[in-house]
Amino acid sequence: MISIVSVYHGRAGGKRALAVACALAVAAPGLAQSTSPVAQGRARARDLGVAPGVFAPGPWNAITDVAGVRVGHTTIVEGDSVRTGVTAILPPGDDWFRDRVPAAIVVGNGFGKLLGSTQVNELGELETPVLLTCTLCVWRAADAMVDWLLARPGMQNVRSINPVVAETNDGSLSPAIRSRPIAPAHVRAALEGAAAGPVAEGSVGAGAGTIAFGWKGGIGTSSRRLPASLGGWTVGVLVQSNFGGVLQVDGAPIGKALGKHPFVRALGDTTRGRDDAGADGSIVMVVTTDAPLGDRNLRRLAARALLGLGRTGSYASNDSGDYVIAFSTSPAMRRNVAAPRVTTAELPNDGPDLSAVFAAAAEATEEAIYDSLFAATTVTSRGGTVEAIPLDQVRALLARRPR
Repeated sequence: MISIVSVYHGRAGGKRALAVACALAVAAPGLAQSTSPVAQGRARARDLGVAPGVFAPGPWNAITDVAGVRVGHTTIVEGDSVRTGVTAILPPGDDWFRDRVPAAIVVGNGFGKLLGSTQVNELGELETPVLLTCTLCVWRAADAMVDWLLARPGMQNVRSINPVVAETNDGSLSPAIRSRPIAPAHVRAALEGAAAGPVAEGSVGAGAGTIAFGWKGGIGTSSRRLPASLGGWTVGVLVQSNFGGVLQVDGAPIGKALGKHPFVRALGDTTRGRDDAGADGSIVMVVTTDAPLGDRNLRRLAARALLGLGRTGSYASNDSGDYVIAFSTSPAMRRNVAAPRVTTAELPNDGPDLSAVFAAAAEATEEAIYDSLFAATTVTSRGGTVEAIPLDQVRALLARRPR
């Protein structure tokens, strides 16, 4: 399967020059390790022996392990002042407006802009793909997606649509963020290039300019596939990490040991020779499952992603926008707008399946955040240089943690 990343570099003859890179990854049957493409010299969590929780991942260890879900990235690099992009997450099918999936949005800390959230939580459903982008680009991305959707077959009489677009602020590495560099072509490329299979991670798409725990953040993804005894359901997570705290990896105090957290100088360590790593920023977590959950239990599922976030060392700082978007792909829960009645077959609250799905969401979120850091590359712009987390030092600290 092919993951397509559209990358815009600078300008040529007054027009944006587009290069499309296709990353091809082939997984052997049952393989569940590093099947997503990452940059040379970088890694996924499992390459470092980090495998949070007790459940196994799906074949790609990605959100696309939930059948029918597709992901596309557009990465925008312009001169020395734009490092940003768009990431699109598409639910199954191609008629999202009429064949809607149940959904819910949970706010951990509401310092952010998540377009479309009120209608999602009022009606309990998605009617568009989900876009991730930069803070000042939310409205341009939404407008471009609406144009793209309204031009699709069968949409000629639609007079209302609810685009869901979330963001984090990548202004440190994109000092030209006020130019709002997202154009309609960027959004279309992410939507039309979305694919199943492996998902590019790190400094790509909406993660091109993000920072997490003082190091380069980005896009990360992971999944969990439950055993047949617990329903056999799959849970997939994709994150856009741009937040802070005191990084812990599988219990190892990485941020503390490397002296990179918001309180280093306040605690009296003036030997580091650098500013403290900020805790402000944001993180968007997209959680999907093929388990038949309605919007009420999807809200509960989304809350479990926040538990996975906390395991990495986040404490939801004042200026951090921490959001979870959750949806179910189960055909048994689909809501067709033309149906006179909607009949669903939801998992019951009692029984082991639901709690296992909750646990899977926490595990996959934690791992997706680690992947967003470990896969990210060092990025330089006019705003400065943000280093990728040093994997050799992480490996050494992991080797010393209690087992």
